[in-house]
Formats: sequence, C-alpha cells, structure tokens
Amino acid sequence: MEGKRQAKIARLIQKELSEIFRRQTAAMGNVLVSVSAVRVSPDLSIAKAYLSIFPPEKSQDILENIKKQSKTVRYELAQAVKQVLRKCPDLQFYLDDSLDYIDNIDRLLAQ
Repeated sequence: MEGKRQAKIARLIQKELSEIFRRQTAAMGNVLVSVSAVRVSPDLSIAKAYLSIFPPEKSQDILENIKKQSKTVRYELAQAVKQVLRKCPDLQFYLDDSLDYIDNIDRLLAQ
C-alpha cells in the first residue's frame, strides 16, 4: 500500500523526469520518451521509472543509453527537486510494455 507521501513524491519525480527526457530527446528528433509511471520505495531511497519509448524498434537501445546515463539524469533530477527533497532517490529504469500487451490482446481478440 502506497502512502500519501510516496504518491506525492512519485508524481513529482514523474513530472520532472518527463521534462528532463523531453529536453534531451528534442535534440535527437523522431524519438519520444515518456514516463508512464514511477514507483517509490517506502524508505524513499529507490524510484523505479517505467518508460514508454516511441518508436518501439529503438526502445532497447534508448533504454540502455538511459541506464548508462542514469547518474547524469539523477543529478538533473536532484537539481530540479532540491527544494522539496533532501536526498534524491536512486533511479532504476524499466521499459513499460503495457501498450504492446494491449495491442497483442486486441490482435488476439480480432482473430
């Protein structure tokens, strides 16, 4: 069960990560990275961010690149939330495949 504080911090981190990825991918062009969900551990030390990446063909490469740059992303996030959070949580990035799952279900039902 997620508490109010966890939910509030998760929303803040999701908003700030979305802005960071929007700025970084604007230079790349033809790539869209959106943060679909953020889950924060009860002790607020770890934040799991679920990313939707378009186009799906490049998703694994982009996710690996984001994981390599996680320290830089964490620093930018810490600068954005330093007025609210004393310590920025460690970031873990995962690919959100819920859209692919929904598409697969729709395709199976259509058959």
